[in-house]
Amino acid sequence: MKNLYIAEKPSVAKEFAKALKVSGNHDGYIENEDSIVTWCVGHLITMSYPEVYDPAMRKWEMESIPFIPEEFKYQVIDGVSKQFEIVKGLLNRPDVTCIYVCTDSGREGEYIYRLVDQMAQVSPDKERKRVWIDSQTEEEILRGIREARPLSDYDNLCAAAYSRAKEDYLMGINFSRVLTLKYGYTVRNYLNEQKSGVISVGRVMTCVLGMVVQREREIREFVKTPFYRVVAQVDAEGDVFDAEWKAVEGSKYFESPKLYKENGFKKKEDAEALIRDMKEPEPYAMQVEKLEKKVEKKNPPMLYNLADLQNDCSRLFKISPDQTLQIVQELYEKKLVTYPRTDARVLSTAVSKEIHKNIGGLKGYAPLSGYADTILNSGSYQGIAKTKYVNDKQITDHYAIIPTGQGLNNLNAVSATAKGVYDIIARRFLCIFYPSAEYQKAALTLLRNGERFFASFKVLYKQGYLEIAGNAFKSSKKKGEEEEEDAKFSPELIRFVAGLKKGSEVTAQNFLIREGETKPPARYTSGSLVIAMERAGSDIEEEELRDYMKGSGIGTSATRAEIIKKLLNINYMTLNKKTQVVTPTLKGEMIYDIVYYSINALLQPKLTASWEKGLGQVERGEIKESDYMKILDDFVIRKTNLVKSLNNQNAFTPLFDKAAAFYKKGKGQSGS
Repeated sequence: MKNLYIAEKPSVAKEFAKALKVSGNHDGYIENEDSIVTWCVGHLITMSYPEVYDPAMRKWEMESIPFIPEEFKYQVIDGVSKQFEIVKGLLNRPDVTCIYVCTDSGREGEYIYRLVDQMAQVSPDKERKRVWIDSQTEEEILRGIREARPLSDYDNLCAAAYSRAKEDYLMGINFSRVLTLKYGYTVRNYLNEQKSGVISVGRVMTCVLGMVVQREREIREFVKTPFYRVVAQVDAEGDVFDAEWKAVEGSKYFESPKLYKENGFKKKEDAEALIRDMKEPEPYAMQVEKLEKKVEKKNPPMLYNLADLQNDCSRLFKISPDQTLQIVQELYEKKLVTYPRTDARVLSTAVSKEIHKNIGGLKGYAPLSGYADTILNSGSYQGIAKTKYVNDKQITDHYAIIPTGQGLNNLNAVSATAKGVYDIIARRFLCIFYPSAEYQKAALTLLRNGERFFASFKVLYKQGYLEIAGNAFKSSKKKGEEEEEDAKFSPELIRFVAGLKKGSEVTAQNFLIREGETKPPARYTSGSLVIAMERAGSDIEEEELRDYMKGSGIGTSATRAEIIKKLLNINYMTLNKKTQVVTPTLKGEMIYDIVYYSINALLQPKLTASWEKGLGQVERGEIKESDYMKILDDFVIRKTNLVKSLNNQNAFTPLFDKAAAFYKKGKGQSGS
């Protein structure tokens, strides 16, 4: 009797075979006297097209939609049918008594195997076990096999995977067909295209397109507003510093309509009037009304999840989320890092108990060897389980992306960019075992003629984790990019400020006007778009608060890069490869307008996120798959029939003209 191990890819299967010491290559599998290792090649099975249900469905007609199958059909993908037959034969071999499912540990990996099992019609009498691992090191593979649980323990995960696929299928088929039939000719005619004019929409990708179009239109319609700030240049015994005026309570300008916010005027003449008041009498004496001194600690950042890693790689290396995922997947398969498709930014309690092994392995990584050695010698890793970096409640499938400490020889076989990605993962990891950075802060409030001026100073005096945080592989900085957030002050200036007391007097050399103007919101980069998808359109900026949004994002860590890639491939968006800035195309804006006035719900991030949250509830067993599908079917039927009833095809030309005028001026699609 034999055990069969089925992996998602040939490369992963080889690692399992190596760990299990299985040799003996055959066509599509590896076998010895007690074990067989085989593999899928990604997906072997796909959902059948509508024409498989009814040949008449090959033609797109209003009468055939909404299309809601009572029972979904599946078929083997043509290009991988040979491997499917091999796997099918192995699954059904009489001498195979236990099947170890070793596909990727997540929703998609579960779906890949379950479809194969379904299509191969494997006997229910065969034992099936699920191997759940966080890295491909030999130690982790063997642990996963030892601790493999019955596959039935993952039935809810399977139900969520099937529901997600059905959801994308039903929305894609029905909404794309109804919008194409209703508006496809309008789009094709306006763009003077010879192609069919298919309008492609989806549960997640249309919402993402909406985010990008809305941001672009905010920028396009933004009107710059000038404002004028007043600063005092304060004498500091040979040095000088700026103190900024603010119209706080007690100022004669407090809550005045002349203000732009509390620290500036809408009109220059009002700023000039304030300066005239400040210049009487001379000299320009200012009293220290308030002086605050304190030490501020800055903690190491949370560990990387995939979204944060994609954002940083977009910023540092100018690579797309899809490229980042490919690189970190390669690092995973070379045993260098843990499982990449994760939303968690913390470690599990279990892994924290063995974390010294990961740290110890990094002693072999030259750029960080000394830091790893210091951490081990100091024992700073021993209390990590009691910190915010370890939290089992914030982990669903996998913990954060960290280095395994193994496979370092494999770094020689990866690109320079991949080396850089590994470096930032390793640095982020080691940072959490170092102390906080500490700053000496001082804040001054200066009083003159009833008006208050403010100055603040912040100086780093204990590096802490910042000693590790630098990245030798990142791209060179451009002017204004990645600047150190803490202003640099001379030691003499710091000593001067430290010597001041409440009631002390200083002298302003002059009062100046600093002119500024409001700025439009920044365009999305490929990385910031991934973060926006993760946040589901919320305005939450603090990194730790994002953890509370878990389960409410748009898409998943495994799918966000692919969604952006698809929008680029169908020419709804464009990506500037040098800057990674994302902008919509004219066609993308047209599709946005059509969806806005037909199936507006597809553009709403919170509603789109609610579907993802519902899948999470199916996965956790909080709701039944049948209940979820009933809600989904009703939504698809209602929205499809609504579009069929509309008669607004001729209403879009003015909207298209407005967008087209912008692009004709050469301002659109630049990605600048």
